[in-house]
Amino acid sequence: MINLRDIYSLTEFQRNARSHLARLRDSGLPSVLTVNGRAELVVQDAASYQELLDKVERAEAILAVQEGLASVERGEGKPARAAIEGIRKRARRSG
Repeated sequence: MINLRDIYSLTEFQRNARSHLARLRDSGLPSVLTVNGRAELVVQDAASYQELLDKVERAEAILAVQEGLASVERGEGKPARAAIEGIRKRARRSG
């Protein structure tokens, strides 16, 4: 969640870039940058951004597994042996 104290104008950010970059690295929290009073950008240190991407990737993997399990519970899946045999049959026909 973005703290309301971490909202800065782009101009102010540019004027004090070094202190903002140090704050971003130290806190690991993102900041919102405004242009003409409207939120336009979010800046974050690279390590925290990578951590966020890793969490998104894990969440997507968990969701995919949950969707697969739900599909099997609905009877939409095939046993692995049957699926592999089907692949082998198609490969023999095309080969």
